[in-house]
Amino acid sequence: MAKLNSGAIASPAEPKQFDHEITDMASYVHNYKVDSDLAFDTARFVFLDTLGCGLKALEFPHCTKLLGPVVEGTTVPNGTKVPGTSYQLDPVLGAFNIGAMIRWLDFNDCWLAAEWGHPSDNLGAILAVADWVSRTNRAGGKLGNGKVFKVRDVLEAMIKAHEIQGCLALENSFNKVGLDHVVLVKVASTAVVSKMLGLTEGQTRDAISQAWVDGQSMRTYRHSPNTMSRKSWAAGDACEKAVNLCLKVMRGEGGMATALSAPTWGFYDVNFHGKKFEFQRPYGSYVMENVLFKVSYPAEFHSQTAIETAKRINKKLKDMGKSAKDIADVTNRTHEACIRIIDKQLKPMDNFADRDHCVQYMVATMFVFNRLEASDYTDGSEAATSELVESLRKRISCVEDPQFTADYHDPEKRTIANALTVRLNDGTTLEEEVVEAPLGHKLRREEAKPEILAKYKRHLGPHFDEARVKELVDLGNDAKRLEDMDVDEYVDLYVKQ
Repeated sequence: MAKLNSGAIASPAEPKQFDHEITDMASYVHNYKVDSDLAFDTARFVFLDTLGCGLKALEFPHCTKLLGPVVEGTTVPNGTKVPGTSYQLDPVLGAFNIGAMIRWLDFNDCWLAAEWGHPSDNLGAILAVADWVSRTNRAGGKLGNGKVFKVRDVLEAMIKAHEIQGCLALENSFNKVGLDHVVLVKVASTAVVSKMLGLTEGQTRDAISQAWVDGQSMRTYRHSPNTMSRKSWAAGDACEKAVNLCLKVMRGEGGMATALSAPTWGFYDVNFHGKKFEFQRPYGSYVMENVLFKVSYPAEFHSQTAIETAKRINKKLKDMGKSAKDIADVTNRTHEACIRIIDKQLKPMDNFADRDHCVQYMVATMFVFNRLEASDYTDGSEAATSELVESLRKRISCVEDPQFTADYHDPEKRTIANALTVRLNDGTTLEEEVVEAPLGHKLRREEAKPEILAKYKRHLGPHFDEARVKELVDLGNDAKRLEDMDVDEYVDLYVKQ
């Protein structure tokens, strides 16, 4: 055996070439300057709307039972504060709490393409880390290069997380291989949080690679016969994992250069049928500028225009002296994604998760009660126990219009059209009613802004007194003042003792 020269220094190994998909993402996060006024303005509305959705979820015990520390009574010094609660947690659990609240009622923003998802889910990780880092550094710490984040920093991180999740979704269908879209939340959150924590671009590559090899959630819990409440906290779980992976890399854990492309063991071969990702456009600020708001109804987004259409038809029925009791059947001319995700005409409605992902149930509820609210999905609610809703939903059928499907994928349109034709018991067929772009669409953005703020104000109301509600709404309306505010001081406005 050869003698080792104890004074010899081993030559460093050549750095492995990372998959370009990982390299491009890390470069975007570290080097791209967001200079789009439209993106920042839209991000402000997304930020307020998302926080409001999280507060609304606190009214539902099925959500709140999952929140708080693992060990009851634990408070983390300088930890993440959870809006609407008294909890102060470590950033990993804080990301889960905020992420679960945000997604619980399916009322935050939406992105529809080859893959679907809700890019504002990433705020769970972004806000948790921004708040924790800021509080720690204010107390003398040196996290993330000692920075105290402004709300504008949070908005910029949201723009980049939106962009990563949305651009990956444009041409790549994860649902078609059985994976849930929260994989994109985990990857996007990992990418932006790594920079917030002060990691280098190389460490960001490492963290992103860790996110791709982390066991991915399947869509099992979103589809009959296994539909259940996990779909409401899956994004929180993704935020939690993203922060945890970044912290591991911050402590020295490495990455995997070919996490996507490695033969046999990489993401592509294991999870994507050997197919590589396709990209329609480089990363910029396109997704935030074009994101969809859920303004009117807490409903899966492919149903939004169908519900709006039903509301319009209700007015016609009322003018005729008719009601839902007079409807024989309804045909919904729609796009392919609606049929694939929420066409559940004859499937049983066993729980909240079944009802809020069934276009027939949502449309029938609008016809019968002229409303659709989150409480209409709960077991034992007026809508859930209505014999007329149950009968009518089984008489609502969906048919695909290929042009609607094409427009849905057209990057210049991105419409989510539904068209309802109602036939009455007396044989009368009403003229088809069509809505192509929902109120939260970019084409109707200015129309939607007052409604988004009104929705935010409604969600604040049950939690805070009039003075605090006014303070928060006024702050939200003042872009400059909001963006210049330290994020921990802003979050303090949402704390409840």
